[in-house]
Amino acid sequence: MKNDIRIPFSELVFSFSRSSGSGGQNVNKVNTRVTLSFDVDRSPSLDEHQRQLIRNRLGGRINRDGILKISSDTYRTQGANRQEVVRRFYTLLRSALHEQRPRKKTRIPKRARERRLSAKKMRSRLKQQRAKKITDRD
Repeated sequence: MKNDIRIPFSELVFSFSRSSGSGGQNVNKVNTRVTLSFDVDRSPSLDEHQRQLIRNRLGGRINRDGILKISSDTYRTQGANRQEVVRRFYTLLRSALHEQRPRKKTRIPKRARERRLSAKKMRSRLKQQRAKKITDRD
């Protein structure tokens, strides 16, 4: 399974809209928000296993038609937002396709277990010694 995936820009669809937030007078005039759309189901760059991983791990970001949408309105310019949305897209894909190695089960060494239990016994004795003894005379 190769982790280095290459998706050509021709598969990415960009749309632009007016952004909220900072931008001064430009905010009402210039389409600076960038939305990237990527068709996960019909992408020739992905195999079926990769599609399944993306659907499982990014399911909340994918609509019914199988399209992954990411938008950015962080910056005041369309170009900077476009770079940001592409960076986020590749970061998301890389994390969704990353498969962790299975954990190797290890045993706790006998000495470590004994040390832990003896520390618990010592702590218990200390607390018992501190406890106030109640007698019939009180």
